[in-house]
Amino acid sequence: MTPRPTPQHATPLRRLVLVLGDQLWLGNPALASFDPAQDAVLMIEAPGEATQFWNHKARIAVFLSAMRHFGQTLTDAGLPCHYLALDDPAWDALPSLPERLAHALARFAPQTLWLCEPGEWRLQQDIAAVAHSAGVPLQVLEDTHFLCSRARFARWASGRKEWRMEYFYREMRREHGVLMDGKAPVGGQWNFDADNRKSYPKAGPGWIPEPAHFAPDATTREVIALVQARFPDHPGQLEHFGWPVTPEQAQQALQHFVDERLECFGSYQDAMWTDTPFGWHSLLSVALNLHLIDPRDVIRAAEAAHHERGLPLASVEGFIRQILGWREFIRGVYWLDMPGMKTANHFGHQRALPRWYWTGQTHMACMQDTIGQTLKHGYAHHIQRLMVTGQFALLAELQPQQVADWYLAVYVDAVEWVELPNVAGMALFANGGRFTSKPYVASGQYISRMSNHCRGCRYQPDQRTGPNACPMTTLYWNFLDRHETELAASPRTALMVRNLTRLSPAEREALRQQAALTLAHLDGV
Repeated sequence: MTPRPTPQHATPLRRLVLVLGDQLWLGNPALASFDPAQDAVLMIEAPGEATQFWNHKARIAVFLSAMRHFGQTLTDAGLPCHYLALDDPAWDALPSLPERLAHALARFAPQTLWLCEPGEWRLQQDIAAVAHSAGVPLQVLEDTHFLCSRARFARWASGRKEWRMEYFYREMRREHGVLMDGKAPVGGQWNFDADNRKSYPKAGPGWIPEPAHFAPDATTREVIALVQARFPDHPGQLEHFGWPVTPEQAQQALQHFVDERLECFGSYQDAMWTDTPFGWHSLLSVALNLHLIDPRDVIRAAEAAHHERGLPLASVEGFIRQILGWREFIRGVYWLDMPGMKTANHFGHQRALPRWYWTGQTHMACMQDTIGQTLKHGYAHHIQRLMVTGQFALLAELQPQQVADWYLAVYVDAVEWVELPNVAGMALFANGGRFTSKPYVASGQYISRMSNHCRGCRYQPDQRTGPNACPMTTLYWNFLDRHETELAASPRTALMVRNLTRLSPAEREALRQQAALTLAHLDGV
């Protein structure tokens, strides 16, 4: 249910604390030194945040349900909470968050507006502009949910010619004493990534324990009905909704993962298989990105599983690297490179996103499965995002901004600080290698090796030309051909383009013609 309304303050409001939808924890620094007698919380549901992009229904539902649960938690704890609900007819004329905030500031007239750092550059600018226009001083506090502050990351990055996650990760391990044996890493090496690239056996993945699933309670059911009614034409399904939307559920999801799934996570974290949407992954990114669970708790639980239960170090380290390494690193990169990251387009790609990115109706089996599960659950794991939907977007020369908007819209865990650098920087190389050493590209044979998708596909992953040529393979070779000079100059990609020398002039011309045909008919592949 929507949080109960808060009575008006009898005295002038000293501090109005704005809590955003991805800041849902009682440790929010903007709530520190809160005095219920003279302070209040403001939470805003804004339909404009759901329609700015064509958001997946499950993404809208996750945010609204988690926000309503947290708003009720604040009210139950005795903190006055002004909750502006999406379906409150009194606010219908004000669809955007800035508009609703401006109206709230005029209505409540606080002496100051307090805010934890937002997770999106645009929102930070909008809130600052509204507060300035209203003449209300704005106090923005460091987001203590993260283990590395923006300022700390900026100090690490200063003066470095290259930003590489591995070196940052090692520093974080030392600084926070994670998986350390004195000054040395536990197990004698920092990174067990080489042990974490297995595909499933030829017979398939076998039995995998299901991830934690939470039956919608009354509040979530109310939200689901609201989303179905208010956003009926948006993509995605809600029939399978079972994401954690409270801190208690997030803790249960963590414990279930550590007990049942972490042991095999490392080995198969890159593997894909038809109708196996979750594999051995944790699915904790939703809870983490909404701040329902502390990353320190997640790291401690994984580390304890190795020390106390003997879970494989390769699995535990690989998982912790995603939390303490990549997650913290990518946030630091985002805030140093915005707003330029939003418009970066290193290769100058301008093709429109194919329509089937919203439907999954393509002949490519890998895309059918990845996009199909994305529409069903609002989820795909990192290799599906990087090496299936992301890689194809790069090879097909899609405009990075359209691709990034799609990723932000369709995944339940998408907040821009994590989504944009992963897409623009990692998947699309749109920033020209600011923090990655090469474009992540491969032919369809990589997908064949890491999945079963190619077995029943109409395309053949080893064919780059002809009627059965795999579009991923054709466009991979076309990418090498188009960017041969640039790729040959880098030691990380020189070997790939060297393979072009095996092709005769006639074969290269046939490849170019096949690629031109594929690119001209992307909606029909």
